[in-house]
Amino acid sequence: MGDSSTIRIPPFKYIHVLDNIVNVTRIEIGPQTYVRRDHELVVTDPTDFVKLAPRTYVKIADPAIFKDGKPEQTEFGQVKNRFGDVEIRTSDSHSEPFPLYPNERLIGRVEKYIVVQQNTALKLVALRDFEDSIAVAGKTVSRKAGDEWVRVGPFTYIPRIEEEIVTVINAQVIRPNTALKLSAEKDLVDALGNKRKVNEKWLIRETGSYLPRLYERVEGIVQGVVLTDKKAIKLRAINDFVDVYKKKRRAGEEWLVTTKLAQVHIPDVYEEDCGIVSAYTLSNRQYCIVHNPIDENGRNHWGARELRKGELTFFPGPGEELEDGVQEIIVLGEDEALLLAAREEFTDDQKKTRKPGEKWMIIGPREYIPSVEVIVVEKRKSIPLDEKEGIYIRDNNTGEVRTCKGSTYLLKAHESLWEKELPPAVEELIALQKMGQAYVPPKINDKGELVYDVKEVKNYRRDKTKVVTFRVPHNTAVQLFDYKNQKTRVVFGPELVMLEPDEHFTVISLSGGKPKREGVIKSLALNLGPDFMTDVVFVETLDHAKLSLQLSYNWHFSYDKNKICLLYTSDAADDLLCVDLGGRRIIKKKK
Repeated sequence: MGDSSTIRIPPFKYIHVLDNIVNVTRIEIGPQTYVRRDHELVVTDPTDFVKLAPRTYVKIADPAIFKDGKPEQTEFGQVKNRFGDVEIRTSDSHSEPFPLYPNERLIGRVEKYIVVQQNTALKLVALRDFEDSIAVAGKTVSRKAGDEWVRVGPFTYIPRIEEEIVTVINAQVIRPNTALKLSAEKDLVDALGNKRKVNEKWLIRETGSYLPRLYERVEGIVQGVVLTDKKAIKLRAINDFVDVYKKKRRAGEEWLVTTKLAQVHIPDVYEEDCGIVSAYTLSNRQYCIVHNPIDENGRNHWGARELRKGELTFFPGPGEELEDGVQEIIVLGEDEALLLAAREEFTDDQKKTRKPGEKWMIIGPREYIPSVEVIVVEKRKSIPLDEKEGIYIRDNNTGEVRTCKGSTYLLKAHESLWEKELPPAVEELIALQKMGQAYVPPKINDKGELVYDVKEVKNYRRDKTKVVTFRVPHNTAVQLFDYKNQKTRVVFGPELVMLEPDEHFTVISLSGGKPKREGVIKSLALNLGPDFMTDVVFVETLDHAKLSLQLSYNWHFSYDKNKICLLYTSDAADDLLCVDLGGRRIIKKKK
């Protein structure tokens, strides 16, 4: 807009002119040369007409009111407008360019028609009440404000002021072994004619493309699980429903789907996937015990046990558990046996009635598969014993303990191995002999003192079920005491001592060093001599002179093996030899 009073308006252009006398704005359309009067004001510069290409549209705000193709005017010459309204002008209704009359405004820009492809739909909502003759061919539908509906392609959508696009709906492709999961936004009837409640979910299993209907919300694609002879799927019901196999399921119920029902299973909306279950395969040399087995009706027998033997392939059902997994058939050799116990009263394969808690043995060679009523306590093997070997055996019925020596022995059902405990000092002395140190040699340490070199015996472990043996060296004696019979016996070497269950060694405490000190040497065997001894004696004379005397002499014990020699406790002292057995002196007694 300039101050020039002459304005040239080219073709397909227009200006708006304000008459300041009557305050009315009018339009001047080219081509023309317009001469402005003094009381007029050009509001707009020459502006292009609105040109709509084929298959386009534009939105006009506050459109002018037309009658017989011409705008209506007031008595003052002002063009009438529908203020607050919007008008859509399309290339079909306005194929020729047109100007904008005073107060008309262009909303946005010229847009193309919306082409809705096949397998696509538009969800529309009514903005005002109107009669719809387009959505349904050959039929007029009354639409109320807020109504929603779907128009399915293919078609060309020409916008209308009475409706608005909510969203574009695309078809979902359902591939093999998958399903489309849908939910209802409102109560509706689905494509199969089933009534659905709000928030209800269901699956579309048919392969191909599926275009969701009105109020159907796509939740996602559900992948199917491929089942094999070795793989099944475990499911749990979330609600009561009838599954795809026409079986009624209760909430919380669990079950398996195997290849007997389907090759591929797609979990339903009310089915919770509890994971993949692998099959157990038993060969003809295997078996297993199943806890809480399922019967033919699919119910668990809680607390029960079931034996399953090969050859067999099975899936553990819900609640079923294997006791110790798949087990091999027990094979017994000629020198082996099984100790069995009865869980409950039953009749075994030998037609013998067994009471609960009863124990018995089966002896090889044979194969054995324990039944559900049997507990395998342990597998036993014959114990081969040399002439100088033995074991301790306890009778579990009477509690009596005895020894078995010099023969192969298989424990009976009421017997068990007994462990003989020994005092720590005796254990150490026996270990020293087993490790090759029957005699403890003396040596002089760095201080010039006489000490005794004793090996470490921490790594020695004695089998407490075997008879305790001790090799009595030549020219020595060992004392044994039987606490059961209250008898003492002395064994002279060379001899092998084999302790009875109630017998124990007498530990001998010997003096040693120079001068002699009590309890320096611990031993099980007493040397009978002859041997050489050296000692240091301190004396004091009458004139109080102190002397240190070193004495050296030979000694030996005189005894007769044909006569009984006893070692017993005595308070008698022998200061010459300084030999004692923990306060006990060796005294010969003849009978």
